[in-house]
Amino acid sequence: MTTDGMNNAAPTSLPASLSDYELTQASGRGDMKAFETIYERHHRRVYSLCLRMVANATEAEDLAQEVFIQLFRKIGSFRGESAFTTWLHRLTVNHVLMHFRKRGVRLEKTTEEGEIGEIQDYLQSAADRPRFVDRIALDKAISELPPGYRTVFVLHDVEGFEHEEVADMLGVSVGTSKSQLHKARMRLRELLNKKTDKKTETKKTESKK
Repeated sequence: MTTDGMNNAAPTSLPASLSDYELTQASGRGDMKAFETIYERHHRRVYSLCLRMVANATEAEDLAQEVFIQLFRKIGSFRGESAFTTWLHRLTVNHVLMHFRKRGVRLEKTTEEGEIGEIQDYLQSAADRPRFVDRIALDKAISELPPGYRTVFVLHDVEGFEHEEVADMLGVSVGTSKSQLHKARMRLRELLNKKTDKKTETKKTESKK
């Protein structure tokens, strides 16, 4: 990993049992080995979150690297008042949202306030299919959502933020957050049903051969 502005403090041998908080404190004092350990522990999760939000592997990798550059610059401000994973998670989300703003991504304007069942209802009704296939299908469908819908869905249904938190992060009303989620779930259901119908039709065609 390379990061702008990082110094070349001599690496030290670190016990594997060190907590994230202890590593952040060491990193804040310029211990590069400690920061490398943080990177190794958390890079995959940061990358996965970026990928869910932007639906582009190359872009997600670039954003993940930018998050860790930003983390290196800000790590001294972490005081342990919350779990480090929570703090890093919020840092990642905010960085991706800033990326969206720079690209001019906006939430689609909607007026519906209704809620529908969790998209997991679809998965639960498909018990005859292997679970990993459902996960792949859902991830693929999420990647096909418009950016505005995908952002709200990932923040609320995947990452577990409340509507009030989503609204605050996106600078919109709670009603808009709920509406976007409703639209996202409806669109996901359509995408997943289309994929299921296509697979069923393919199997029927193959069985006739």
